[in-house]
Amino acid sequence: MLFNSLSFAIFLPIVFLCYWFATKGNFKLQNILLLVSSYFFYACWDYRFLFLLIFSTLLDYSTGIKMHGAKNQSMKKFWLALSVCINLGFLGIFKYYNFFASSFADGLSLLGISSSFVTLQVILPVGISFYTFHGLSYVLDIYNNKIEPERNFVDYSVFVSFFPLLVAGPIERATHLLPQIIKKREFDYTKAVDGMRQILWGLFKKIVIADNCAVYANTIFNNSAAYSGSTLVAGALFFSFQIYCDFSGYSDIAIGTARLFGIDLLRNFAFPYFSRDIAEFWRRWHISLSSWFRDYLYIPLGGSKG
Repeated sequence: MLFNSLSFAIFLPIVFLCYWFATKGNFKLQNILLLVSSYFFYACWDYRFLFLLIFSTLLDYSTGIKMHGAKNQSMKKFWLALSVCINLGFLGIFKYYNFFASSFADGLSLLGISSSFVTLQVILPVGISFYTFHGLSYVLDIYNNKIEPERNFVDYSVFVSFFPLLVAGPIERATHLLPQIIKKREFDYTKAVDGMRQILWGLFKKIVIADNCAVYANTIFNNSAAYSGSTLVAGALFFSFQIYCDFSGYSDIAIGTARLFGIDLLRNFAFPYFSRDIAEFWRRWHISLSSWFRDYLYIPLGGSKG
């Protein structure tokens, strides 16, 4: 179910009306509705991968509790390592195994060595990177004593699988999203209007700008030998607008959709093409991912000092 599809245009109003009116303001019922809606949204892509999402949720929910209750540091590290290895293992197998297997085989063939690697004949599970990073941030924050584990499985599951986040992020933190999920939410007309405005802006960027730029970019790059240098430069510009408006458009729709339900998500783009240098560009492009790597990988490994 794509954000710019007719099915989503039907799905969203139904969930919105049930969320604010059928639940009568009971945030526990609202969370159950969000969880069921998120699982339905995900199952519309491929219901078989729904079990992978549920398994990942159960894994991090359980290891978070086990880690917090560990009697010594070694057991705490064991539960952290278990969660990290399994999460990254699934991510590596589904997303990168075929790439590395075929690349390694091609490398050996250049050396005159014949090889045969089995590749996985499966499609990539939608959103696996996003919900994997959600779960990892949660267990890492527990390990670093920034938060305590969430005991309510429904609330934690909503944090991992909240449907606006499953397609293209942003990547949320437990410290930011979980507190909003576990408290009562009141309908805010101003926030809802802002949400609708951001959804429309995101749809404009995706449908009007990105999809039309893609036509020209694909035409030029699919037959690059037939065009002059200036046309190829134009193709690169079309592609630059395409990839930005496609990705940031989806992020805008996600942020706007969450606002309809009284939830604020992290900003994911901040005019990256106006950056003064490459370093600033990566601080403005896919902010939730670059800041995730900074906080959970770069700084723990020593940052610029190590």
